[in-house]
Amino acid sequence: MYLEHYGLGEAPFRITPHTDFFFTGANRGATLEALLYAIIHDEGIVKISGEVGSGKTMLCRVLMERLPDNVVIVYLANPSLSRADILYALADELGIAVPDNSRAGTVMRALQETLVSLYAEGKQVVVLIDEAHAMPMETLEEIRLLSNLESNRHKLLQLVLFGQPELDETLLRADMRQLRERITHNFSLEPLVRDDIERYLDFRMRAAGYRGPSVFAAGAVKLIADASQGLTRRINILADKALLAAFAAGGHQVGAKEAKAAIKDADFATARPRRAAPPLSAGLAWALGGAVAMLALIGIWRMFDQTPAAAPVAAAPILPPPSSSAPASEPAPPPPQAIAPLPAAAEPPPPAAAEAESTEKPGPSDTPMLDKLLEQSQPWLAALTPKRWFVQLYTTTDSTQPGKVEAFLRQARNAGLDMDLLRVYHSDLGKVSRFGVIYGDHAERKDAVKALEALPAELKRYRPYVRQTVRLMPASNTGKKN
Repeated sequence: MYLEHYGLGEAPFRITPHTDFFFTGANRGATLEALLYAIIHDEGIVKISGEVGSGKTMLCRVLMERLPDNVVIVYLANPSLSRADILYALADELGIAVPDNSRAGTVMRALQETLVSLYAEGKQVVVLIDEAHAMPMETLEEIRLLSNLESNRHKLLQLVLFGQPELDETLLRADMRQLRERITHNFSLEPLVRDDIERYLDFRMRAAGYRGPSVFAAGAVKLIADASQGLTRRINILADKALLAAFAAGGHQVGAKEAKAAIKDADFATARPRRAAPPLSAGLAWALGGAVAMLALIGIWRMFDQTPAAAPVAAAPILPPPSSSAPASEPAPPPPQAIAPLPAAAEPPPPAAAEAESTEKPGPSDTPMLDKLLEQSQPWLAALTPKRWFVQLYTTTDSTQPGKVEAFLRQARNAGLDMDLLRVYHSDLGKVSRFGVIYGDHAERKDAVKALEALPAELKRYRPYVRQTVRLMPASNTGKKN
């Protein structure tokens, strides 16, 4: 409707992935290059995670275009398949004719024979699985078995998983540890910060054919940044509505008035998702199962029947999903450094009985170190400047269980870490509420890298990484626990 008004050749803010509009800023371009390197030169499973609307599908589509000609691409857009169905889907994509009533073992053998043949022709097969967080558990297990297909020296199948943070949580289950250890590269798409959003808006306009001065005023950019929470899909929706509002008013500049109209029209800008009751965690389920088995063994079921319904049940903490975000926007690092293999995620240290987590929210006395560090960290968080560097030690996406953070802090102290350099923040992004533990404060990235390399081995198992304060500033808040 407004294309001619702004001199555009096509709509600049469509929410469908259009690879001509791929934004290489905010480390997206560096992530793409690292992905290409990892897929072509490595043999492990690659995982890319990000919030809803963060640009995972766009990255996947661009990746498909950039892979070399010798790569045979299998793209699965709907992974909600059973364990057998995903084998049939792969066979179909590779042109393998198998009878509908074939057993899974028969299909697997046919797949292996075809993969060996393609490998002999100098071809590499890459399976890109979008929305991988929707995969059933048994299908994920089949993915692990597929990763076993190999020749004498090389893997025959490269697997790439794109998913929301729920995928990270699924992989933390005890029965998923074998698959988790086969993931050699983890990438994360972080929300855009305000400066990135300003460049993103201008880039999309010019990619669509615009040739004039910047359309979005500084006030409009700030409002869109706040309302979108840095998620590209939301940015696109708000920018499109704001352009339409400016067009309706007969203007060519999008200011605060037009941005506010767009925000008002988009419910997601102010509405927070209703927070559902937390599901029964794997650790809690294990604890309950173990308790029932023990009671059956010693024959005191009646005692179990008399247990008050409201009594909290202790559960071993579950390792939070490793944060593997790319560092802050800066000149793209060389691919080998960007995709350096990470060790398998560590299991969390079991806290003492008095510190074990329960289904009820613990009081302040249950997390004394966390409470103290949250309070002590506030002056530093309030005085943040965007050009400092630190080490992200630990992140949990379940802020209703601060006992996990408390357990990690105790491990850090026992490992000899300088607790005066340790800080804790709490943040909310859409439906994700998290605690983060960070270490150090450096003017140069190289100094933060040195601090990372000097960390005790037991803490490196949590996959710490170097990060810039500009990435933390939009997320940090009062530090209060939910």
